[in-house]
Amino acid sequence: MSTENSRLFFSALKFLTIFPVPDKNVEGPEQIGRSIAFFPVVGLIIGIVLGGVSYLLRFILPYQIVSALLVAGLVILTGANHLDGLMDTCDGMAAGRTRDERLTIMEDPHVGAFGIAGACLTLILKYAVFTFTTAMAMLLIFPVISRWTVTAAILNFHSAKNSGTGYAVKRQARWSGFLVSSLTTLILSILLCGFLKGIALMVSTGVLIMLTALYFKNLYGGLTGDNYGALIELGEIFSLLLYIVFTFHKYLLPGDPLIVFP
Repeated sequence: MSTENSRLFFSALKFLTIFPVPDKNVEGPEQIGRSIAFFPVVGLIIGIVLGGVSYLLRFILPYQIVSALLVAGLVILTGANHLDGLMDTCDGMAAGRTRDERLTIMEDPHVGAFGIAGACLTLILKYAVFTFTTAMAMLLIFPVISRWTVTAAILNFHSAKNSGTGYAVKRQARWSGFLVSSLTTLILSILLCGFLKGIALMVSTGVLIMLTALYFKNLYGGLTGDNYGALIELGEIFSLLLYIVFTFHKYLLPGDPLIVFP
């Protein structure tokens, strides 16, 4: 990996997780925009950690407790940053009447009832999915797809503000990075889920996130950094639920994954 790509990878890793990175490889929000090509790779790293935790704990703990620990682990690995963005987005969406009111509410450090409700519902849904299945392929692919979808939203929608992390990320994001991100996600989806199921999971999640981003754009006049976090959380929910649907109704998308886990 070249020095430039190494810096971009560590920027994405620091932005999306709590993993420590060499400070010399990280610059600022502008570099994060150039690092979107590595968002799915970071998602895969998160998935590998979750998969490892699930594999080890399932031998010693009941599946309900393992599911709860997976939800907690996902929050910890991401520093709850995406969840915070979801809460701010929910507060602004529900409590504000105008674009400016919504943006002001989102900047308030206090969390309102709608934000708490949104976070609770998100965590409950993830827990419900994990109690249904902790299939290794699912644990690996859902963080990948969710982080890919936000790169599409970053490129296709303008920033709601002329300042902040979201604005800086949007300014520096490039279509070349999105293409690399898309190719990485496509390959991983096919390997882990099979040709038809992998493509369907990726495309359907992407469509749902783009529709959600369009809704946010109409509310806020564009997207903010908080909206990016909310889209990652919703991308996780959509990809998890769709994985269950496509797995439960196998006749819809026949075919086996190329990588099979015990």
